[in-house]
Amino acid sequence: MAPYLKPLPQQTLVITGASSGIGLATARRAAFLGARVVIVSRNLPALEDIALELDPSGQRVLPVAADVGIREDVERVAQAAIARFGSYDTWVNNAGVAIWGRLTAGSEADYRRLFDTNFWGTVHGSLIAAQHLARHGGALINVGSITGDRAWPLQGMYCASKHAIQGFTDCLRMELEEARAPVSVTLIKPAAVGTPLLRHAHNYTGRPPQLPPPIYAPEEVAHAILHAAQHRVRDIYVGGAGRIASSVGHHAPRLTDWISEAALFSAQMGSGPASVEDSNLYRPGSAGEVRGDHGRREMQTSYYTRANLRPALPDLARRAADSAATALAERWRGGGSR
Repeated sequence: MAPYLKPLPQQTLVITGASSGIGLATARRAAFLGARVVIVSRNLPALEDIALELDPSGQRVLPVAADVGIREDVERVAQAAIARFGSYDTWVNNAGVAIWGRLTAGSEADYRRLFDTNFWGTVHGSLIAAQHLARHGGALINVGSITGDRAWPLQGMYCASKHAIQGFTDCLRMELEEARAPVSVTLIKPAAVGTPLLRHAHNYTGRPPQLPPPIYAPEEVAHAILHAAQHRVRDIYVGGAGRIASSVGHHAPRLTDWISEAALFSAQMGSGPASVEDSNLYRPGSAGEVRGDHGRREMQTSYYTRANLRPALPDLARRAADSAATALAERWRGGGSR
């Protein structure tokens, strides 16, 4: 059965990781457009402030504190959404944490904690939401990353979690489709996004982490998420540069390894000592901000994504990006390999 996705003003959305970054940008835009929103994070005081900002009447935005790595917490979120609004139409698994540093530098406890949030948080939210949405219809949206297609050094365990999310999401989609459940399942794949991620990252390097350009605005990811809430779509890449990097990595993996080894270590570490740690790996980090401090690097609109989401243009946009990636890969292959 094909899912029926309601117009946004008629929807109730559950958004995890909603106290900052992409989640907050999505909640703000959804509330502005008239949707009812359940905002979720570990930081209840921050959520309550955000709820008051978005909905002074207290009628359309519900803050719920939860650790998505704990299944019982996520079940409580679903129950709270149903108790307040009667149902929910879209569930967005966005909560995530990051670790910066070589894989040999970290501890197993830190890595397990990252997977609890990034992977198991997505699994808990997806399976709980799928049970409800299979009866009522709606959209399940998981926020992955281009690093789920193409790993970046210094973010190894984060990349591993995003690879796992992609495999899980693809399998769940097939199982729901085979069961004819009226659920649209979308994986969002952002490139580098200018959220407070760097401030919140658990950092082993001793130097301030940074993202390689281009850096896209968090609102671009929110735009993609809310599109997926209303339109059935399998994957959405946010950022043409990310789409090209994924395609080049597929067509010329060894050369992409060599380029990553040559460029991405220095590109992901700033100069000077790391700032005071605000890691959100084990406890809530600072909240209430959509954008982080990325120096003079301007955050960009993703014209590729905007074009790709227009009904008349998706095939053209995809073909243009794939053609560019293939041409680059063939050119690199012609130059030899390492």
